[in-house]
Amino acid sequence: MPGYYIYLASSLPMLHFGAKPPFTSERFLKMCEGLVSEADTMLLENPSLLQWQAFDTALRNELVKIRAGRIHKDPLVYLREGASTDTGIAVIAANACRNPSILDAEKYLDEQRWRFLDELLFGHYFDIDFLIIYALKLRILQRWEKIAVANKSILLEEVLTNG
Repeated sequence: MPGYYIYLASSLPMLHFGAKPPFTSERFLKMCEGLVSEADTMLLENPSLLQWQAFDTALRNELVKIRAGRIHKDPLVYLREGASTDTGIAVIAANACRNPSILDAEKYLDEQRWRFLDELLFGHYFDIDFLIIYALKLRILQRWEKIAVANKSILLEEVLTNG
C-alpha cells in the first residue's frame, strides 16, 4: 500500500498534551528516513498541513485583533493572509486573552491547537497525514518541555533587568 506507513505509525508512542516528548523532532525525522517515500518527505501541499496552517494563522490573526485593540493600533497592518474563517477561533482567542496569566493563556492556546490536530487526525491512521500531525504535536510537546525545564529565576531576572 503506497503512502501507508503501518509499521512506522504503529511503532510510535502515543503523544499526550502536557506529557514529556518521547524524542525530538529531529529524531522523529531520522526515524522516518528510509521508511517514508521521498515524494512524501518532500510534500508541501498536504491537505492536513494546509488546514493546520489556516487554523493557526486564523488563531494568530484573532489574537492580533484583540491585542491591537488594547493598545489602540490598527490590526490590519499585522494580519496575515490564508486564515481559516471558522468563527470558533475568535472565541478561543478571546478566552486566551481573558486569562491574567500569560503562561496559562499560552497553555490554553496550545491545548486548542492540540484539539484541532486531534480533529484533523480522524480517519488518518497509517498515512502521511498521521505522520505530519504527529510531528506537529511533537513540536507542541517540545515547546512545553523547554518551558518546564527553563530556569525561571534567570528568566525573571532577565525580564526585570531588560525592562
